[in-house]
Amino acid sequence: MDAAAVAERISGWMADEVRRAGARGLVVGLSGGVDSATVAALAVRAVGRERVLGLVMPCHSDPADARFARLAAEPLGIEVLTVDLSHAYDALVAVMSPEGEGTEVRRLALANLKPRLRMAALYFHAALRRYLVAGTGNRDELYVGYFTKYGDGGVDLLPIGSLVKGQVRELARHLGVPPEIVDRTPTAGLWPGQTDEGQMGIRYADLDRYLLTGEGSPELKERVEAMHRESEHKRQLPPVGPA
Repeated sequence: MDAAAVAERISGWMADEVRRAGARGLVVGLSGGVDSATVAALAVRAVGRERVLGLVMPCHSDPADARFARLAAEPLGIEVLTVDLSHAYDALVAVMSPEGEGTEVRRLALANLKPRLRMAALYFHAALRRYLVAGTGNRDELYVGYFTKYGDGGVDLLPIGSLVKGQVRELARHLGVPPEIVDRTPTAGLWPGQTDEGQMGIRYADLDRYLLTGEGSPELKERVEAMHRESEHKRQLPPVGPA
């Protein structure tokens, strides 16, 4: 991959999207991971650091996430705001039905509140400034549906949505993202010890290879395609009923 050419194409496209929408800039949720750090760096190239806002949104999160998020933002020179969503999350959980408490289904339902609260915070600040929300999903996540519907999937544009994880890391290195962020174990921060690969049950390296070449074990292909089929609703607008 020609990282320099890719950076130029994506940042140019982002600038065009901002102009086409009549927006003034971009807001990016900074998680402390390589995807959001890369999108923030591309956003600066697209519209300039003065028109990029980074939001750090802890929600009973590992303090290291916020530390890495600020590490990513510092060399970019962008404005960073911290919006602690822990109290809002606790308030919502307190009024939710206890049905299914202790089950894996409830655990996931509660975990998905976090990215949905982050989406609300991003759009609040985007509305205040007439900015667009730049999503941080990559091609792997989009294909298998590893994102929360109306959570981290609720964005205005997906700058790295055509890049697999390995390509994102390569682009991040070209853009000067700190190595400790590039090499961090990917996690959505949904609960302590949670990792992307552990929850998906697939290694990014294997998923990258399959998406780029079609190669992989029969078991991998079956799992990936099943996840793709089951998550199709996440990639579509809601169906509209007949008149």
